Amino acid sequence: MTASEVTLCQWKRTRKYVTTGRVFYAQTSHLPWPSLLVRTLLAKMVTPPSITTKNFNGVFVSDKQSSDSTDELLRLQGMPWYKRRAVSICNLTLSIKHYTDDDGVERIDVDQKLSGGFSGGSDNHILDWQERRCNDDVFGPLIYKTRRVSLELIEDESLKTGWTEDALADGVIHSVAWNDPEDRNGNYTWKVEQIWGFQLVNGERQHVRLTSLTSDKKDGPVRVRLVYKYSGEN
Repeated sequence: MTASEVTLCQWKRTRKYVTTGRVFYAQTSHLPWPSLLVRTLLAKMVTPPSITTKNFNGVFVSDKQSSDSTDELLRLQGMPWYKRRAVSICNLTLSIKHYTDDDGVERIDVDQKLSGGFSGGSDNHILDWQERRCNDDVFGPLIYKTRRVSLELIEDESLKTGWTEDALADGVIHSVAWNDPEDRNGNYTWKVEQIWGFQLVNGERQHVRLTSLTSDKKDGPVRVRLVYKYSGEN
C-alpha cells in the first residue's frame, strides 16, 4: 500500500471539516491536514451508478458554479435581501435518506445544512401525490405534494429535457409546493414545481433539480437549475 493509500484509508473514519464550501472528513484531531492528493480525490468524487432516482441515499453538496442564481426565485417567495445574500454565499449540504416505510410507501427525508454546520431545516417527502400542509423552516406555512412519475406526464416542457437514461427509465421525482392561502408570507402568492433526477454536468453525472416558479408579482415563470455533487454515504 502506498503512502497516499494509507492516508486515504486513515481518512475514512471521521470528523467533519468545512472549508471553501466543500465538506471534507478527517479521522481525529491528531492527524495533519489532509494532503492535496486526498482533497483532490474527494473533490472529484462522481455520483456512483448505484445512486439513482430509486436510491438517493447519500450526501450531496451544492455546486454553485454549475447552478443558476436563486436570488429572483427566493425574492418572489418573500425571502428578504439579507437572507438571500447569505444563501448566495453559503454552500448547502443535503443528507438524504431514501426508503420505503412499513406501509410500502416511498419516502425521501432530506436534512439540510449550510456552510459552517448551520441548520438549513428539513425537507421530507411522501411520494403518494397527496396534498399536505407543513410549516417550513424558511418559507412558513406551505402546501405540497410529491410523486415519482414518468416525464411524459410532466406538462412544463422546460422541466423535461437533459435527464440521463436511468432517470428516464426509473422515473423522476416531481414535487409541487405553494404558499398556504390562509397564511401567506407578506402577501406573496407563488407556486413552485420541481423535478429531481440526474444529468451530465461538465461531463459528470450529477444530481440536478430543475425548478419553475410562478408568482402573482411577475409575468411568466422563473426557471432555475440547481446542481449537487455527490459527496459520499450518509
